[in-house]
Amino acid sequence: MADSMATIERIYADVLRRNPAEHEFHQAVREVLESLVPVLDRHPEYAEMKMIERICEPERQIIFRVPWTDDRGEVHINRGFRVEFNSALGPYKGGLRFHPSVYLGTIKFLGFEQVFKNALTGMPIGGAKGGSDFDPKGKSDAEIMRFCQSFMTELYRHLGEQTDVPAGDIGVGTRELGYLFGQYKRITNRYESGVLTGKGLSWGGARVRKEATGYGAAFFAQEMLAARGTSLEGKTVVVSGAGNVAIYAAEKCSQLGARVIACSDSNGYVVDERGLNLEVLKQVKEVERGRLTAYAERVPHARHVAGGSVWDVPCDVAIPSATHNEISRDTAISLVKNGCIAVSEGANMPTTPEGIRVFLEAGIAYGPGKAANAGGVATSALEMQQNASRDSWSFEYTERRLEQIMRDVHAACHEAAEEYGSPGNLVLGANVTGFVRVAEAMQALGLI
Repeated sequence: MADSMATIERIYADVLRRNPAEHEFHQAVREVLESLVPVLDRHPEYAEMKMIERICEPERQIIFRVPWTDDRGEVHINRGFRVEFNSALGPYKGGLRFHPSVYLGTIKFLGFEQVFKNALTGMPIGGAKGGSDFDPKGKSDAEIMRFCQSFMTELYRHLGEQTDVPAGDIGVGTRELGYLFGQYKRITNRYESGVLTGKGLSWGGARVRKEATGYGAAFFAQEMLAARGTSLEGKTVVVSGAGNVAIYAAEKCSQLGARVIACSDSNGYVVDERGLNLEVLKQVKEVERGRLTAYAERVPHARHVAGGSVWDVPCDVAIPSATHNEISRDTAISLVKNGCIAVSEGANMPTTPEGIRVFLEAGIAYGPGKAANAGGVATSALEMQQNASRDSWSFEYTERRLEQIMRDVHAACHEAAEEYGSPGNLVLGANVTGFVRVAEAMQALGLI
């Protein structure tokens, strides 16, 4: 145990030295490494083969310039990224994020998480992430098209159905993916449907893809509660965010008998004790791209709170679906004191390490993002299957596949936590399961 802990500390110190100022990446690595001491105790060969060091170092990091012109003819320069982290289990798979906050540390943290998340799905896909510091907000369709075409003009040479398959993420929806795929097709002269996922239904997309991450987080919450002899039926749920993940987590929780009473956006949050009206919420957010103030104006019994934290609203189940590190130690303490019994993370790393410790010490059901939000990439892999076979599946069939995958993810995490001496600790279970699956494949493929 002492030797394994010393090995972990040495590896982490080396990650800090080699990746300066990439704080999100440091946090993601630390969270995984802390779970691996019992694995190294049982499998010293992983330390001998420097397996952890190899997994912490991306196979390839691509950074490039993205020049484009706005509608006034003014030239703009953004930076593009693609970090192809690990392909031991299959082609690189992971989304593209367009947001001003994007920098290399963001992409590396997301790519690192993606490696383990993808391994947990049981699907044959590796891990990657990409994006740009471009901000699509306030841009015209023509400006977004020109940016996407410029972005893909460089990125295309690194992609392929058997090499690297991006998807959408924050700031990259069906519109952006359409422009990206169109430029890829134009440059390569090939209709490779499987080179991008999250596509529109009329040009190779999969049903349930839009709903998948949110539905998956709800299914995972249901599995965690079932392991404790209860269910979502009759529970009050709060979600953060009001994008795809939040909306469809709320929808599936409602279908499973819960009452979703609050969600948030960058201007505050809305509370609707009778249960969110999803029809109105979808109209405001998906059609009008408006603020939650518009929801409160149309639903008389709802109230909007400007600023503040949606986590001040007491609930049985929390589904953070906005951004990383939104739940601090104090927020976690407040949730537990207010009666929260389960947290299923729809976003990537939304809870700080201190917050995670609060949840684990309180003994509540806590599903880390790499497990709880794996439904999105799992359905992307299902989209790849359909594209490869030139097939199209029904919504019901795809949803059944998604639900079974999320059950399998929970079961694997639950069993690993017990096997490695920490029953109920799904953080350890997820990290250990993902790591072992990737490490076994890397070992089989040799030192490459």
